[in-house]
Amino acid sequence: MSELTPELTELLAAAAAARERAYCPYSRFAVGAAVRTASGMLFSGCNIENAAYPSAICAERVALFGAYAAGERAIVALAVIADTPEPVSPCGGCRQVIFELAPRAVVLLANLQGAWRIVSVEELLPAGFTFDRLSEP
Repeated sequence: MSELTPELTELLAAAAAARERAYCPYSRFAVGAAVRTASGMLFSGCNIENAAYPSAICAERVALFGAYAAGERAIVALAVIADTPEPVSPCGGCRQVIFELAPRAVVLLANLQGAWRIVSVEELLPAGFTFDRLSEP
């Protein structure tokens, strides 16, 4: 795909706008994310840090949890953006959450310079941990 679809362009714009609202006084690494649901709704999120570092939350999880809290469970696309040399990639924790909450979503990774790439959830987290594994002996 050489150009983004209008839907992905809109999703990326929502992620970029969310990035502007990031609270990241410790890392200074602002990240924005947005998800689109099957019903067409958009939910955005930004990273929010805290002096108690484990209490921080990533942009991807804010967006996904917002959609789920609103009753939207069918996530069809997710975009994430940050000021990085290459398109930003989610952390391991976010990859696991995406794997569970949006397993068939199109994932758009981008940076502020306009570079982007589209990956599948399986590419982000091959052989991810699933609920089925909890019942294995």
